[in-house]
Amino acid sequence: VFEEEHHILYLDHGGVIVAIKDTSIPLKILKFSIDEGQTWSTHNFTSTSVFVDGLLSEPGDETLVMTVFGHISYRSDWELVKVDFRPSFPRECTDEDYESWELTNLQGDRCIMGQQRSFRKRKISSWCIKGKSFTSALTSKVCECVNSDFLCDYGFERSAPLKLESSKCFADFWFNPEAPPEDCVLGQAYTSSTGYRKVVSNVCEGGVDLQQNLAHHMCPLIAPKGLQISIREESLAVRPGEDITFIVQQEQGDVLSTKYQVDLGDGFRAIYVNLTMTGEPIRHRYENPGIYRVSVKAENVAGHDEAVVFVQVNSPLQALNLEVVPVIGRNQEVNLTAIILPKNPNLTVFYWWIGNNLQPLLTLESFLVTKFAETGDVRVTVQVSCGSSMLQDSKVVHVFDHFHVLPLKFTKDLDMYNPDIPEWREDIGRVVTRLLAKETSIPEETLMTVVKPGLPTAADLHVLLPANQPKKKRSITSDKRIAAIKQALNAHNISFFLRGGYWVLVTLADSDSDSQRIGGGSGYWAIVVLLVVCLVAVGAFILYKFKRQ
Repeated sequence: VFEEEHHILYLDHGGVIVAIKDTSIPLKILKFSIDEGQTWSTHNFTSTSVFVDGLLSEPGDETLVMTVFGHISYRSDWELVKVDFRPSFPRECTDEDYESWELTNLQGDRCIMGQQRSFRKRKISSWCIKGKSFTSALTSKVCECVNSDFLCDYGFERSAPLKLESSKCFADFWFNPEAPPEDCVLGQAYTSSTGYRKVVSNVCEGGVDLQQNLAHHMCPLIAPKGLQISIREESLAVRPGEDITFIVQQEQGDVLSTKYQVDLGDGFRAIYVNLTMTGEPIRHRYENPGIYRVSVKAENVAGHDEAVVFVQVNSPLQALNLEVVPVIGRNQEVNLTAIILPKNPNLTVFYWWIGNNLQPLLTLESFLVTKFAETGDVRVTVQVSCGSSMLQDSKVVHVFDHFHVLPLKFTKDLDMYNPDIPEWREDIGRVVTRLLAKETSIPEETLMTVVKPGLPTAADLHVLLPANQPKKKRSITSDKRIAAIKQALNAHNISFFLRGGYWVLVTLADSDSDSQRIGGGSGYWAIVVLLVVCLVAVGAFILYKFKRQ
């Protein structure tokens, strides 16, 4: 009717139609029609323009009073304008003011949804009020059924390409019309569809009946299908001693004559009847950590079906420690080890981040062997996930081209107090490093003692090259530091007091062996290889000249 959107309100059973433009600018004009929208008149409902928010009418379809609500400005309060159309209609309508009108569709058919209906309609020339006593319906007559009163039933489709109503309904390739319904119980009967069903709310009678000649069948014994087992808590990972509830469901098949064999994986087995019909859950509790295979087998004379679910029972992680050698040579293999408590084998996933790489490496083992191609400080982070718990630890690895390693040993008294935990090993390493730095006057930041796991207690002393020193002087300085460290260790000057009245002595593991030098050989080997290549080239050239002569 209009080119723009409008607020619409119907008054007096549709005798008056009111329209106000839905716009963001203020208005003071409304439009109304008394001839079903064929012609429209305008009316100034207020002297001041109003931002219209909507229209309201008094309760009842017969009212001719409406209210326009809005506001004058965005900061003002609500404005309510009452519009009364009653003065425009001088009298009540009589029978002479109405005419009959028959409902038809766009094709001109009078039978709609199985019945012919005629209504009373006010004449366009009559200016009167319909009022409360107005009723629109006059007569209603039931029609005989025709093909258009039926649709294709579920699983059927029109055969014609244009899907005309005159075409027949055929079953789709995926649908079996004679298949029993899912709720079919043995001993009961069911009917198979002919492919048609009457349109919902259609009241036609007699005539064409496309639903006749329905085939009747007896419900057969159906094998169980679509068996499912789930957990009400929706978590397949639980803690020891935590209650867990299993729900068994079956999509198809007979349930009255079906037995359900339940195996919860920890030795509990039971046989249930009518398990899926009653919906009774199975409650259980696992006391020990592990992976449990829970299975349900439904079986009757016609067949069987089985459903399986794996439940992880694990204790939450309590502690995580990342063990890694703090000093390593460039391009040397290093073992990263994550120690967790409690240990949950086969249930833990390890995520490893090396440096600034955002993509982790995933392992099911608690260790990872890797290499570092660049010198410098590299941060290694590990996250451990087990069930719903997750822990993280991070360490910094110092990567060098050159450093020395001296193996150390301790007196046997230390083994009695070795709990073999990372914190204890770190404390012992710091004590030895501090004593060596104090005895030899070597900067403590260039020494690092790493106590190895296990018994007997042993350690490696890493002697790092001092920073900001010319390369020519590094080897000389290193030799002096190594000699000073060996002298202090061989002289039994490095010892510390242990509780229980024991003194622990720190010495070289082998006093006759030299320190192990990590790195530093690549430059010399390159020079040797280059010299050999040059000699071979010169020899080949001389041999070539000699043969020509």
